[in-house]
Amino acid sequence: MDAGWIWIPGKVARGYRVASAPSRDYPYGTLERQRPIFKSLGLDLDACFNGTLNVDIHPLTFSVLRPQYTFERVAWTDLHPPETFSFSRCLVHYKGLDYDGWAYYPHPETKERHFQNPSLLEVIALPIPDIQYGDAVKLRINSGEIEISTLNGVPNSAANS
Repeated sequence: MDAGWIWIPGKVARGYRVASAPSRDYPYGTLERQRPIFKSLGLDLDACFNGTLNVDIHPLTFSVLRPQYTFERVAWTDLHPPETFSFSRCLVHYKGLDYDGWAYYPHPETKERHFQNPSLLEVIALPIPDIQYGDAVKLRINSGEIEISTLNGVPNSAANS
């Protein structure tokens, strides 16, 4: 990873808990259904944990600019219309170790439920032993693919701290 890669501090936050297991909204984990489709489109997530790591970067926010992958109108369930997903490679730094991952962005304009706040980055990563809600992490992201801003929308050039 070279120029353009920045570190963003955050904390692990509880999400909707639909990615990894059945829920009241889905009789299956959403990633269980999505992963084979993403693989057929060129993104193999088989080595990753079958769930998302939700990282709260508040008071910062993010915008997806030019992700490595965007899959348009993915029909992964019959419970609602197709959705668009984008992915950008990232690293999760936790307890002195780095874990490969992908920032996972279900486009809100194609979603019917489970909207995230603009300070919550979802990550699909290699399994991270013992990680829990509230734990501090750092994400290394490509600033050419994901822009980090302050809550008022101003790009944050100090994100490297």
